[in-house]
Amino acid sequence: MQATSTSSPVLASALMVGAMAIIGVIDNVVILLAETVGLWQFHLTRALLMLPLIVGLSLLGLGSLRPQRWGAVILRSLLMTTALLLYFASLAMMPIAQSLAGLFSSPIFVLLISSLVLKQTIGPWRICAVLIGFTGILLVLQLSPTEFDVRTLLPVAAGFFYALSSIITRTHCSQESTVAMIAVMSITLALAGLAGVLLFTLLPGAAPDGPDGFVTRGWVWDMAPAMLWIAIQAVGSTAAVFMLVKAYQVGEPSYVAVFEYSVMIFGPLFAFVALGQTLGIMQISGIVLIAAAGALLGWRSRQASQQQEVF
Repeated sequence: MQATSTSSPVLASALMVGAMAIIGVIDNVVILLAETVGLWQFHLTRALLMLPLIVGLSLLGLGSLRPQRWGAVILRSLLMTTALLLYFASLAMMPIAQSLAGLFSSPIFVLLISSLVLKQTIGPWRICAVLIGFTGILLVLQLSPTEFDVRTLLPVAAGFFYALSSIITRTHCSQESTVAMIAVMSITLALAGLAGVLLFTLLPGAAPDGPDGFVTRGWVWDMAPAMLWIAIQAVGSTAAVFMLVKAYQVGEPSYVAVFEYSVMIFGPLFAFVALGQTLGIMQISGIVLIAAAGALLGWRSRQASQQQEVF
């Protein structure tokens, strides 16, 4: 979506920072609801709560609920659903800073896929940004060859699928209504949640108590302890998406995208204040590097856009 003559950088940046602040707070509640319900029940219930809110966004005139290219939108939704399942699963297993660091590896994957698969040219500045961001991810995730845990790679896998969905969005869904894409994604998440609930309920295993059983837990009838957190997630996610979309409507995309990295501040900060999660100096340095890589990519995108406008 291109910025127009009514572009408002201040409003756009405020909306994006506000959206990231909401996401940074509400994603922390996953560790709380993971105590009592499972990943699949959470996504099923949250999606069902979000759908009426998404219909409301359409009624407010923010876009049609009907996609133009069903195949592309469904493929994008499947990729995004996979990314979100992996990301939310990781939130119950590790500090939010590590989950966000893995998820925000997506710009790196976008560049690598664009170069290796789509054969697009990547300049030295973007290569430098990839190296900086990759270094930051390693610092935050604190990967150790002697104490390797495959669960640490969950948010990185989420970043990979998020990158694939971003590429599909850009190449095949650019003319689609944002509301339609969100609606289809919510339906896909609901169906994935239903499938997971049925699987782990009909074939019950020894799901551990607490967050350790989040991924393999079947249907839990006593949802009362988790419903407040699921409702907060549903309402907060819908509000954040609305603000995020509006930010891209009133601001230049490459400028606005940089402010997405503010979630790397809000998420860990709230986790520290509310949950007592702490960060070491290496992880803080990694967050700074990831944000710097994002800012560099945004700056180069803006420079390229301005050069195209000149020529």
